[in-house]
Amino acid sequence: MADIDDIATRIAGIILSPDSVYGLINGALTVPVDFGYMVYGIFDTGSRYIHETMRIRMADAIRNDILNHHHISEAVKLVFTEFNKYVSETEQDKIYRAVFTSFIGRMGTNIIIALITASVLERVSFISASFRYQPISALTGVLLIGGMTERSIRTSEALETEDPEVYKLLRPRDYDLLYFLFKPSVQPFVDAIHVRMTQGEPTFIKIMDSVEKKINAA
Repeated sequence: MADIDDIATRIAGIILSPDSVYGLINGALTVPVDFGYMVYGIFDTGSRYIHETMRIRMADAIRNDILNHHHISEAVKLVFTEFNKYVSETEQDKIYRAVFTSFIGRMGTNIIIALITASVLERVSFISASFRYQPISALTGVLLIGGMTERSIRTSEALETEDPEVYKLLRPRDYDLLYFLFKPSVQPFVDAIHVRMTQGEPTFIKIMDSVEKKINAA
């Protein structure tokens, strides 16, 4: 069973403080973590062929300019669009307008998407600089670093297994390969979508009711 309170707390935390996504992403995109993934990939010989196929897909996606600002933003937007699809307009008004003022209303989602995208670009550019890549090729350079590549692949695999409904949204445009870049900031929303798909709308509504209470209490 889903931990309704935990999911609601994490969703409310991001809505109440959208700039917290900077901390979430900065904490996740760290070089030591990626070195760990690289070592893991070296010793995991059993899945080497499958991962090589994914690396070819990644190379094709890079050639198709998947790593620009637009595609990262679109990938994040797909997740929030899917989440909001199950939240009534009345409920969205209650949640977003309580935080972003009545003038902005449901545009609050767009603010969160913009902040997540900016945070990803900022953090990835910072990591790339440490490897002496030029800013113009920062994203490509990061994704081609061994550990980052391995992490991208394994995060995509985990998404397919744990949250197949979101994987199906991202996979057609190869956005599943970008998921590791923004996963920390969208995970509670992904968890809520998964709950709705696996436990039904009543449980999802309980999550949203809890989100509203937490936001109003704040």
